[in-house]
Amino acid sequence: MTEQWLAISSLFFSAFISATIAPGGSEAVLVYWVNESVLSPKMLVFVATIGNTLGAITTWVMGWFLSIKFPVDSALSKDKQRAVDWVRKWGRIALFFSWAPVIGDALCFAGGWLRLPVVTSILIIMVGKALRYAAVVLATQYVIYEFI
Repeated sequence: MTEQWLAISSLFFSAFISATIAPGGSEAVLVYWVNESVLSPKMLVFVATIGNTLGAITTWVMGWFLSIKFPVDSALSKDKQRAVDWVRKWGRIALFFSWAPVIGDALCFAGGWLRLPVVTSILIIMVGKALRYAAVVLATQYVIYEFI
């Protein structure tokens, strides 16, 4: 039971931190726990998805609060402006790519700053993140069973 708790907590916190402003390596933690077989792959994907989605919501909320002080037309850094432009063009569906390195956090921030509907934003973010983690698990299992 202790090893299961360690798997859940380390994966959750790694996934949460990876989806906020701080960089992280939740995929590496996920691969480690898949290899250890302490929990089912489905449970690991679930934990990683929830942690990463909550981190993305934190970034979304930061964008929302900053939009109060800084209107949408305020000057932004190049990366954030690119994310805002992308979200303006594609709408909520752009948040599906919140799992992507570098731009993912900026997309969540832009979604909050542009005040996209929260419930659909969360659902789209969660689906993208779940599919990414499921792909990592499948790739890990393929590598383990095919090459070892």
